[in-house]
Amino acid sequence: MSEYFLDGAPPVALTLRRSARARRISLRISQLDGRVTLTLPARVPEAEALAFAREKEAWIRQHLEARSEDVDIAIGAEIPIEGAMRQIVPADGRRLVLMADRIAVPGPAVAMRLQSWLKELARDRLAAASDDYARRLGRSYSRITLRDTRSRWGSCSSQGALMYSWRLILAPPEVLSYVAAHEVAHLAEMNHSPAFWAQVGRIYGPYEAPRQWLRAHGGELHRYRFSG
Repeated sequence: MSEYFLDGAPPVALTLRRSARARRISLRISQLDGRVTLTLPARVPEAEALAFAREKEAWIRQHLEARSEDVDIAIGAEIPIEGAMRQIVPADGRRLVLMADRIAVPGPAVAMRLQSWLKELARDRLAAASDDYARRLGRSYSRITLRDTRSRWGSCSSQGALMYSWRLILAPPEVLSYVAAHEVAHLAEMNHSPAFWAQVGRIYGPYEAPRQWLRAHGGELHRYRFSG
């Protein structure tokens, strides 16, 4: 891969990558970090790809400007918890307290404390949902693990191990439940065939709305940075 820049204010970083399977130049802007990637066929000169990017510069800048800024987790910041925005405020005591529009977090390691609490809440919600859907499906799973994955919201192994992104706890509850139903349905169908989607519909119900929510807004859940 090669790195280039589009001149301007501010300059825009471009990542050029070659693909033996690519048939034409393609352009992608990551919803997660705003990275602009140009994929080009093996024999296309880099100069041609850069010219393509310059032709699309207005479109690139428009999409980058529309992308929401990252949020550093600290006192005063806002974060969605189960789909509802809460402002992070200092806690009076040593306990973390969730309220309708706020969450009180004791210091000094606010980001670390909140992230740990969110992971535990995510595990509780996902375990309960997985148990419910596995019972409806008539299958059992072997274990649940939580990760901070960027490429997928969940997975199910051939051994029945379920994996979920803990950031699902930031999404509306019906979205978390849908992902749990989706992965549990793989216990019966390890594919995305019509039979698989029929299982999802049977144990969850109509799933198109939460599925579309994830497509439209899922990337925003990665805006929240817990490094502070």
